[in-house]
Amino acid sequence: MKDKYTVAVVGATGAVGNEMVSILEERNFPVGDLRLLASERSEGKQIEFKGKKVKVNKLSKDSFKGVDIALFSAGASRSLEFAPIAVKSGAVVIDNSSAFRMEPDVPLVVPEVNSHAIKKHKGIIANPNCSTIQMVVALKPIHDAVQIKRIVVSTYQAVSGTGKKAISELEQQTRDLFSLKEVTVSVYPHQIAFNCIPQIDIFLDNGYTKEEMKMVNETKKIMGDDSIKVTATTVRVPVFAAHSESVNIETNKKITRDKVKELLSKAPGVEVVDDPKNSLYPLAINSAGRDEVFVGRIREDESIDNGINMWIVSDNLRKGAALNAVQIAEILIHK
Repeated sequence: MKDKYTVAVVGATGAVGNEMVSILEERNFPVGDLRLLASERSEGKQIEFKGKKVKVNKLSKDSFKGVDIALFSAGASRSLEFAPIAVKSGAVVIDNSSAFRMEPDVPLVVPEVNSHAIKKHKGIIANPNCSTIQMVVALKPIHDAVQIKRIVVSTYQAVSGTGKKAISELEQQTRDLFSLKEVTVSVYPHQIAFNCIPQIDIFLDNGYTKEEMKMVNETKKIMGDDSIKVTATTVRVPVFAAHSESVNIETNKKITRDKVKELLSKAPGVEVVDDPKNSLYPLAINSAGRDEVFVGRIREDESIDNGINMWIVSDNLRKGAALNAVQIAEILIHK
């Protein structure tokens, strides 16, 4: 382990990139030199890091000389083009896009679930999808205890998952509706203000969206168990930050509500908020800006013998993206 590392953040001016920079500072990651990289549109902008303004430079094939760790969050096409260049330059890439997640020789890592996979990397480590991350953090302790057979998940995903333009669109549409103006739709296929859109990403031939199939395939890879059956419905909702999920699981062995609460109360990265009598359960507004995966509404599914329902909420920009990437980097330098 070195005293200081040269860290590059690719896509530094995006919603996740901004969060990566903030979390590197918050967690006192040993950054010696921070390189902020983005497209030419953002060249020359400045982002504050540890009380100093750091200039954003244009991403190029020469950007990675001397870089130890490169945190990528600039989309799959940029990752496919520049991640191999960064690795060739000597950097370890932690990539937040979907570009490498399902590649057999690329670890797909959630530190609370499968940190052991990090050591298998060949230069690239993939950060999973935001909705998958928070779900597997909550489900891994249960899977270890009684083995999960099947997962049925419905998500309620915040607009920040799409980026800054989506946040602005929700703000503007809300203002326009209250001002009795005509609403402009550009980021999503339909108005998002005061609406729910049951489509995240494009539709595939099987009728599911890419986001839904990401949850199916990534869950199996992260949990290291292809026998788990997963089905998902992903929905965009007019919330700025934090994804919520309704999750139903079927297990091989019977597990009670109280045992699930006990397991999750001890699980790393999880906070149980489950007091129905006092209307206490995870809420997006309380999860935004927090690192934990919050779990509540835990109850036994009375329609099957071995079933559990729960409600899982987490900040999609933090644990769902930037924090998870920085946690991987922390393990990487300590190993």
